[in-house]
Amino acid sequence: MKYLQNIGLALFLLGLTIFTSLIILGNYKLTPVVLDKVVKNKAIKSELFIEIVNNKIVNETFNEPFSFSAEIISAMEVANNAHKQNSEWNKIIWDKPNSFTYVFVKQAGQGIVKENKRLFWWLTFGLGILGALLYIIPNVIVKGPPGVKNNGIWFNAATNRGWIGWFVFVFLVGFYLLLYFCPNYIVNWTYLVDPISELLSGNLASQWFLYGFLYCVVMSVMALRMYIKYRHNKYQILRTSSVLFFQIVFAFLIPEILVRFEKPWYDFKNAFPLDYDFFFSWNLDQLIASGGLGLFILVWGILLTLIIVPVMVYFFGKRWYCSWVCGCGGLAETLGDPYRHLSDKSLKVWKIERWMVHGVLIAALIMTGFTLYSYFSGVATVLGIKVQTIQDIYGFLIGAIFAGVIGTGFYPIFGNRVWCRFGCPLAAYLGIVQRFKSRFRITTNGGQCISCGNCSTYCEQGIDVRAYAQKGENIVRASCVGCGICSAVCPRGVLKLENGPEKGRINSTEILLGNDINLMDLVNQK
Repeated sequence: MKYLQNIGLALFLLGLTIFTSLIILGNYKLTPVVLDKVVKNKAIKSELFIEIVNNKIVNETFNEPFSFSAEIISAMEVANNAHKQNSEWNKIIWDKPNSFTYVFVKQAGQGIVKENKRLFWWLTFGLGILGALLYIIPNVIVKGPPGVKNNGIWFNAATNRGWIGWFVFVFLVGFYLLLYFCPNYIVNWTYLVDPISELLSGNLASQWFLYGFLYCVVMSVMALRMYIKYRHNKYQILRTSSVLFFQIVFAFLIPEILVRFEKPWYDFKNAFPLDYDFFFSWNLDQLIASGGLGLFILVWGILLTLIIVPVMVYFFGKRWYCSWVCGCGGLAETLGDPYRHLSDKSLKVWKIERWMVHGVLIAALIMTGFTLYSYFSGVATVLGIKVQTIQDIYGFLIGAIFAGVIGTGFYPIFGNRVWCRFGCPLAAYLGIVQRFKSRFRITTNGGQCISCGNCSTYCEQGIDVRAYAQKGENIVRASCVGCGICSAVCPRGVLKLENGPEKGRINSTEILLGNDINLMDLVNQK
C-alpha cells in the first residue's frame, strides 16, 4: 500500500509540475485577422489603440505571455491618456488592463499546448486526479477504523503548518492571485478545458470556466476521501453528496448550459448578499432584457433571500445552506477537511470574528442600498460618494481578496472556514436568524463526556465544543454550520444534532469551577 501511495504522490506532483510550467510555454502572434476579430468582439472604438497595435505588435512573435501582455497594456495606456487629454470619453478603454489583455492573449496563442489540448489535459488533470486517488484511497483505508481520532495531525508537516502546509499555502495564494488579477498569464490553462467549455456553452473557456471546472474536480476527488473516511456516518455521506451535487449541477452545469441558449449565466442556489452583485445595474438590466427567464431569476433571487433562507434556517438551522448547498462550504468540507483543526478556538478570535463578519454584512447592505437608489434615481453619486467606487472597493477587498485569495488560500494556515467565519455576509445573516429564531441546536449529554477534546479539536468554526459538552449545555451559536463532525468524532455519542421546539433550546448551565470562583467564599456564605 505504501508503494502504491508513493506512485500516486509522484504522479500527482508530476501533473502539478506540468500544469504550473504551462504558463511559460507556447508562442503568441497577433495577426491582422485576429486583431480585427477582437476589436469587433470588444467593441473597441479607439482608432489610436488599433494603430499602435498594428504598428508595434501585429505579426510580431512573443515567446511567453508576459512581454506580449505588457505591449498590449502599454498601447492601451498611451491611447487612453491621449483620449483623456482630448476629452474623447467614448473612445477610452475602461476595462481593467489584465482582463482586457486576456482576450488578445487567448486569441493570439500558438504552439504545443493550444494544438494538443486533450493530451495536455491528461498530462495535468488526468495525472493529478489519478495520483490523488492512488494516494488517498490506501491512506484512508489502511490507517485504522473509519472516522477521526487524535492520530498525529499536530505532528504532520502537511496538517500543522509545516513546510508542506506552507508550500500549499503559497501555491493556493499564487493561483488565486493569477486567477483574479492576471488571467492573461494563464491562458494555457484555459486551453486545457476549451473542449469541455465548447461542449457545454459553445464558447471557448474563460478563466472562470477553468476555475469552475477545477473546483468541481477538486471537490469530487476530496469527496471520495470523505466517503471513505466517514463511511460509518450516514449524515456525513449524505451531506457530502449534497454539496457535491449542488456544486456540479447548479453552480457549474446549469449556468453554462444557459449560456449556450443565450440566457443569463446564473447560479440558482447563490443567495444575496453572498451574491453581492445581484442588484448591480448591469445585472438588473441584463435580467430584465432576458425576458421571462430573467424576470424569474430576479423574483427567485429576492424570494430566496427574504423568505426561503430565513424559513429554512428556522426549521433546520444554517446547516441546510452552509453545509448542504453552498459551494464555498463544499470546498471547505472536502479540500479543507485536513485543515479543520487549525481553526483558532480562543475567545479573542471569537470576538474578532463577530465584528468582522457582521461588519462585512453591514457593508454589503449599505452598498446595495446605495446601488438601488442610484439605479432607480439615475444618479451616479449618493451622499457625495460614487456608487461605482463603492462597488469596485467591495468587489476587490471582499469578492476577490477575502473570498478568494484568503478564503481558500489560507486553509493550510488558519483552517478551512476562514471566509465562512470572518467574511461571508450570507453566513452572518443566517447566523443571526439561527441564534435567535431557529429550532436547530446540538444537544449534549454531559454525563457521558470524557473530555477527550476530539470535538473541539475538529470544530472548523472555532467553537470550544467540549466546554458545552462538559456542562451538558446545548450548543446554540450563530457561527455553527451544523457540519456534524463534532458528533462524528465523539467516541461516546455525547453530541447530537437536533431540530426541536424553541422552548428550552438555550439551557445555559452554571457550573462552579475552582478557577472561576473562590470556593471558600461559598463556605463562608453558609
